[in-house]
Amino acid sequence: MSRSNIFILIITIPLTFFQSVSGKDCVCDLKNSDPAFPELKLTKVETTAAQCTGTITSERMTDLDRLLLGLQQRIKQLEENVVMLEKEDDKKLYAAVSLSIIELEFAEIQDLLNKLNRTTSDYHHLGVQAAAQFEDMKDSMVELEKFDNMQVIKKDRENQRVKRELEQCKIEHKATLPPPTVPPRRCGLGQMVNVVGPRTYSITVYSTSYPYGAWGRDAKPAPGDENKYWLVMLTSSNVYGHYVRQYSTLSTLLLGIGPKDTYISSSNPTTNTIQGPNMVMYANALYYNCYYSYSVCQFNMTTRAISTVALPSDTGYNNKFPFAHLGTTYIYTDMDFVTDESGVYVIYATTSNFGNVIISKVETSNPPVLGQTWKTSLYKMTATNTFMVCGVLYATRYLDKETEQIFYSYDTKTKEERFDLKINIKKMQTNIEFLNYDPRDNLLYAYSDAYIVTYELIFQ
Repeated sequence: MSRSNIFILIITIPLTFFQSVSGKDCVCDLKNSDPAFPELKLTKVETTAAQCTGTITSERMTDLDRLLLGLQQRIKQLEENVVMLEKEDDKKLYAAVSLSIIELEFAEIQDLLNKLNRTTSDYHHLGVQAAAQFEDMKDSMVELEKFDNMQVIKKDRENQRVKRELEQCKIEHKATLPPPTVPPRRCGLGQMVNVVGPRTYSITVYSTSYPYGAWGRDAKPAPGDENKYWLVMLTSSNVYGHYVRQYSTLSTLLLGIGPKDTYISSSNPTTNTIQGPNMVMYANALYYNCYYSYSVCQFNMTTRAISTVALPSDTGYNNKFPFAHLGTTYIYTDMDFVTDESGVYVIYATTSNFGNVIISKVETSNPPVLGQTWKTSLYKMTATNTFMVCGVLYATRYLDKETEQIFYSYDTKTKEERFDLKINIKKMQTNIEFLNYDPRDNLLYAYSDAYIVTYELIFQ
């Protein structure tokens, strides 16, 4: 707070002159009948105001909001897990594992509560201290105002009030009818600001045999299949897969109990089997890159029927435009499949678009067809993975062995691109071969060097 923002004082000093004459000398005595201006008090007010400004900042208040949001999300997830435990509790081992997971979540929530209590206590102390300082400054300003003999401050206040009233009058005079209400985004989640976790981190029953694979849940499950999880391992050369394994719950997946395998083909690889680790499950069908082609395969989990739709003929496949970073290339990741609140998308690149990412909506009819398409300026081989949330595509890049970073976004509604995101993902293994968002639980599902991992997305 500068001195000019506090007040302007014009001081009139009553003076008394005394003249004494002695010979040729003339001597005048100057006496100030008013008390001296308390400059030290003014300096103290300025210092106190600066301290208050530095202590109470918007960043500190944002920290409190984030803690509250994180606590709300954790409590919501805990409630869902407790409900799931009650449904699956058959006194077997996997129920005990679920109980152990819930116990860990309780501990995380308690940590958040402790941090929130400490933060709230600190803010309360700051508030009390600031209130006392404001009262002291107010008293000091009232005392300093007594030196304004010409009432400059009083007149200035009146001028400011008149200006405010004039501005308000102008606004009311120019006022028009309010614009139509803009409908909210179809998911209403707000802006993604952070990724926390991992929430789930486990090896599968295959141990570390297959570093490439994918897993998750059906983004639009049939009634009765809401709790199912699917798992696909690329069992041939870390590139090809030919069956989908399903589990009734997350606990059964973690323990490898009671799997159900659905085969696309008895041979691997062959026509229309899975190529590459990028795939998604939507409405009881698996979507993936068909073996040795630039086509999208749709595999019906019930009938085992396969339908295909071809991408443009210059689409990169067989390692032409895979995900990559300076240290390595993620083999056969030319096509990525993602889900969000509205359905399925395929992410790919073409030579005519200079290897840059293209987004195409996959209409999940039978056979599938390509819907609306968006071209971006993101060169595909600079990214390591993509996922979609509420119509916004996000891309990740490799920072180091411990960190992956969300650095890019493309909004399919506004066509706005951003390359300045810096949202870090804490990795448990060096590489993330598969990444997809589940709109049902707002979690990111990752397959990382044979480990299955989930992360929680934070929105505001």
